[in-house]
Amino acid sequence: SSSSSSSNMLKTNKEAPVKVYILLGQSNMLGMGKVEGGDEGSLQQAVKDQHLYPYLVDDADGNNWAVSDCVRNVRVMAAGTGPMKTYCNNWMTAGDGCKTIGPELGIGHKLEKAADKNDRILLLKSCIGNRSLGWDLLPPGSESFEYTDAKGVTWVHPGYKGSPEQWKKGTEPKPINWYAGMQYDGDIRNAKEILTNLDTHYPGATDYEVAGFFWWQGDKDSRSDALADRYELNLVHLIRQLRQEFNAPNAKFVCATLGQTVVGAKGNEGKLLDAMCAVGHLNTKYEDFMGSVATVYSHPFSKGGSSGGHYNKNAMTYMNVGETMGQTMVELEENS
Repeated sequence: SSSSSSSNMLKTNKEAPVKVYILLGQSNMLGMGKVEGGDEGSLQQAVKDQHLYPYLVDDADGNNWAVSDCVRNVRVMAAGTGPMKTYCNNWMTAGDGCKTIGPELGIGHKLEKAADKNDRILLLKSCIGNRSLGWDLLPPGSESFEYTDAKGVTWVHPGYKGSPEQWKKGTEPKPINWYAGMQYDGDIRNAKEILTNLDTHYPGATDYEVAGFFWWQGDKDSRSDALADRYELNLVHLIRQLRQEFNAPNAKFVCATLGQTVVGAKGNEGKLLDAMCAVGHLNTKYEDFMGSVATVYSHPFSKGGSSGGHYNKNAMTYMNVGETMGQTMVELEENS
């Protein structure tokens, strides 16, 4: 295109707020899919030898990673409320030097494909591994509860800002240097910090709207009977809290289940699957979620392994789940 028409396009671009999608969770969202290497399971091998995800490269041989011109990919991380580190701040590409991927490339591709010509998109990932929704990521406003375990012992679990993780009923809680919701506080603080410095992360942008949230999490909660029992209640509260936190009452929310868990599974993993499906089903019992919250059943897209073992670091699992999450978000937006 001639320089005059491209500068016009830039002007139109500058007027529309950047559409921000915030990616949250634990190590599934963080992503352990390996990028380089010729062995099966790497992104390089999937693209070059199996000719999958052709949009990731801009040459037929699959030697050059393509770079998006409208999707920014930003990833930050902190342990709890500790100092934030920026790991990624660039135009979306598999060639950004990161050795591993999460679902963001698949998500970004589907959002970009559905975007209008002038849309500007910012994927903002703020998370760290090994965090439970019922403790580390517990949102503000969550209340403490009691849980009686299989041996008949009743434990008290803290509400937001309470500590420690649990204590026997009738005993005095001894706080530790971590509290319920400390990772939530850190992740949300960091996301807001990025948005405060918008043009550092989306060049030329002055305005944004939080259009949606992506959530892939649950492994740590599945290891606790109490937190697995509580997962649906916590997830509902999380969605409402996030919308309030970012002043985005209409923001869509897409959640993905753990890849190894099949429909009908028993035990804690089954409880988590049921909780996610109850919240993100078309006929959800939550009126404020109708048409705006959806759950991706990720088992069919997983290439084996489990959330605890990071799906054997198979990049295709992260790509497939990401594409499906992205497509689900697009459909929620189109139908709203």
